[in-house]
Amino acid sequence: MHHPVPRPQSLPSAAVPRADLAPCLTPSLATVVSGARRRALRDGDRQIDTAHLLHALVESDPEVRAAFEGGPQLARVLGYLVQRSIGYGLRWQRSDEESAVRRLLPAARGAEPPGTRASPWSPAATAALESAFRRAAERGEPQARGLDVLAAVAADPESRAAEVLRRAGVEPAVLAARATALTAAPDEEPSQQV
Repeated sequence: MHHPVPRPQSLPSAAVPRADLAPCLTPSLATVVSGARRRALRDGDRQIDTAHLLHALVESDPEVRAAFEGGPQLARVLGYLVQRSIGYGLRWQRSDEESAVRRLLPAARGAEPPGTRASPWSPAATAALESAFRRAAERGEPQARGLDVLAAVAADPESRAAEVLRRAGVEPAVLAARATALTAAPDEEPSQQV
């Protein structure tokens, strides 16, 4: 029997209130989003970017941690993320994160209309969340999971999360594929170790 796939919701370009995202997130992913918001505020960044999302995912989602090749790889990723959060290492503070995905969309290329409040999400983080919602909808699930967001941030080669992953010796495309495989069969390991 064919079940209709729910249409994914797009994030509005203005500030996204917590209540608007809540129905689209599992409880653990809602915790991740809250953690990314706090991290961006603590770091003094204007927007929540994909590195904030990656940091919160790795810290609080066991499914995401399982997508990595093990403790040493995860430790290197966390090391870069911690360096960034204490103002050392990767220097992105107070700069905007773009997205290869968002630049391809005509609506995303234009500036926001005058008088609108800037989004608390970077274009890359917005694109990652939208992609995560689409991934969940394609599986017939009403809510995105942390693995959906991990796959999306790793799939954007120009995201800050992908840069952190590359610097830590993790191939973003391989990690994205592994996360996608884990969402397809959450109780099983991917059939092929990459």
